[in-house]
Amino acid sequence: MEDKKMRQESQIAAVKKVFRYLGKYRIFLVFSMLLAAVTVALTLYVPKLTGKAVDYIVAEGLVSFPGVFKIMLQIGICTLITALAQWIMNVCNNKMTYQVVRDIRNEAFRKIEILPLKYIDSHPYGEVVSRVIADVDQFADGLLMGFTQLFTGVATIVGTLGFMLSVNVKITFVVVLITPVSFVVANFIAKRTFTMFKLQSETRGEQTGLIDEMIGNQKVVQAFGQENETLERFDEINGRLQDCSLKAIFFSSITNPATRFVNSLVYTGVGITGAFAVVNGSLTVGQLSCFLSYANQYTKPFNEISGVVTELQNAIACAQRIFDLIEEEPQVPETENALHLTDIKGHVDLTDVSFSYLKEQRLIEHLNLNVKPGQRIAVVGPTGCGKTTLINLLMRFYDVTGGRIEVDGTDIRDMTRQSLRAGFGMVLQETWLKTGTIRDNIIMGKPDASAEEIVEAAKASHAHSFIKRLPKGYDTWITEDGGSLSQGQKQLLCITRVMLCRPPMLILDEATSSIDTRTEVKIQNAFARLMEGRTSFIVAHRLSTIREADVILVMKDGKIIEKGNHESLLAKNGFYAELYQSQFALGTGPNASGTVPVDNSACC
Repeated sequence: MEDKKMRQESQIAAVKKVFRYLGKYRIFLVFSMLLAAVTVALTLYVPKLTGKAVDYIVAEGLVSFPGVFKIMLQIGICTLITALAQWIMNVCNNKMTYQVVRDIRNEAFRKIEILPLKYIDSHPYGEVVSRVIADVDQFADGLLMGFTQLFTGVATIVGTLGFMLSVNVKITFVVVLITPVSFVVANFIAKRTFTMFKLQSETRGEQTGLIDEMIGNQKVVQAFGQENETLERFDEINGRLQDCSLKAIFFSSITNPATRFVNSLVYTGVGITGAFAVVNGSLTVGQLSCFLSYANQYTKPFNEISGVVTELQNAIACAQRIFDLIEEEPQVPETENALHLTDIKGHVDLTDVSFSYLKEQRLIEHLNLNVKPGQRIAVVGPTGCGKTTLINLLMRFYDVTGGRIEVDGTDIRDMTRQSLRAGFGMVLQETWLKTGTIRDNIIMGKPDASAEEIVEAAKASHAHSFIKRLPKGYDTWITEDGGSLSQGQKQLLCITRVMLCRPPMLILDEATSSIDTRTEVKIQNAFARLMEGRTSFIVAHRLSTIREADVILVMKDGKIIEKGNHESLLAKNGFYAELYQSQFALGTGPNASGTVPVDNSACC
C-alpha cells in the first residue's frame, strides 16, 4: 500500500515537472487547445447539418434540393476549416513537444557535465546514455500523442454531450449512464501499465549498458574467451526485457477491445431508444441519424484517450528516469568568491588529508605532504594504496573528506576548478581521444595554438613522424577510440597535448606504459626538459623515472610509509628496497638504457 502511494506521488511529481517545462511554451499550448475546440465544434456541427439534410429528403418527389445543396456547401466549408485547424494544431504540438525535449536533453547533458565523478564511476555509461537518448525519445512520443489526442478527445466528449442534449435529453441520459464503464476500463489499464513500462525502461537501460560495455571491450572479451558468458548475460537481460515488454503490451492491448465493447453498448443503447422515439414521433429520422453519428463520435475519444493513457504512462515512466538524472546532487559548487589562479608557482601542501570512496572503507587517512615548486615527486606502492586517489584529489575530481589541499597557499576548494585543472598537465595510462582530426585532439588544451606550435609539440613528443605518415597528416580524421592508431601512438598524442600547453604542474600516471623502450627513452628526455622548473607528480613503476625524482613517496594502505630519494630509501632497507631488490631476484636488472622494469603486481 505504501509503495502504491509513493508510486502515485512520484507520478504526480513527474507530471508537475513536465508542466514546468511546458510553461515556457504556453502560447503553443493555448493555441493548441483553442484549435482543438474549433476542430471539435466544427466536426460535431457536421452531423447536425447531415440530419437536417436527411429531413429535407422526405419521400420520392418530395426533396428540397436547394436546402440540400445549401447544407452540402456548409459541410464543405466546415470540413476545410477543420482540416486547416488540425494542421495548425499539429504544428503547435510538434513545436511545443520537441522544444520541451530539447530543453530536457540540454539540461540532462549540462547536469552530466557537473555531476560528481562518483556518480559516473558508479553507473554504467550505457545506462546513462539510455536515459538521455532512448527515454527522452519515448517521453517525446507519449507527450506528442497526448497533446494531439488528449485535448481533442476531451473536447469531443464534452462537445458531443452538449450537441446531444440540444437534440434529445432522454437519449443523452442513456449515453451518460454507460459512460462510467470507459473510465473503469481506463483506470484498470493505467494502474497496471505504468509499473510495467517503468520496468521496461529500466531493463532497456541495463541492456544498453551491457551492449556499450561489450562493444568498448570486445578485444578483452575475445582474449579471455568470454563470448558465451557475455551472450548468457545478454540473453538473461533480453529475456527480462521481453517479459516486462510483453506484460506492458498485454495490458495496453486490452484498451482497444475493451473500449470497442463500450462503444457497442453506447451505440446499441442509442439505436434502441432512438428507434422507439422515432416511432412515438418525438424524434425525426434525421435527428436519429444525427444521434447515431454523435454516439460514434462520443465513444471514439474513449478509444483514443485510453490509448493515450497507456502512452502517457510510458512517457511518465521515462520522464521520471530522466528527471532522476537531472535532479542528481551536483558536484560541490564553487564558492561565491572563488579565486581564478593565473600565475601558479607550483607549491602544493597536503595537510592531514583523509578520504574514502565509501564511508565504511577507509582509504587515505591523515596524509601530510609538502611539495616545493619545481620538485619531482614520484609515488609508488601496491595496488589500492591510494596513488590514483591522490591524483584525483589533486585535480579535485573528488573532494577530501578531511584536511585540506593547498596550491600556492590557497585551499583548492576556494579556487575555480577550471583554473586549478588548467594548472595541471595530465597524462594517464589510459588514453582518451575524441572524434575529430589529429589537430583537434592535440589543441584540446590550447585551442588558439598556431600550426608551428603544434608541430613543435609533436616533435618534442616524437609523434610528428608517425603523424606525417598518416593519409592527411594533422588533418587525418580519427574516432574516439583512435581508429587504426596503435595504443602507443594514441599515448603519444596525449603526451603532445601536454607538451603544447606547458602547464606549471604535471601529473604523469604511467605516461609511457604503451610506448616502446627506444621511444620511451627519448620521451623521458623530453619530459625531463618539460619538468624543469615545474612541480611534477609521477606515478610510475619504471625505476628510470623514479630514480630521477627529487622525492619518492612510498604509499601503503593510504599512508606514506617511506619518503626520500632513491639512494636514501635503499639505505633504509625498507619496503622500497624490497621492491627494488625483487626486480633483480626475478632476473630483470637494468637494461642498456638504464630502465629497470618493476614487478607490476607489487607496484601497481
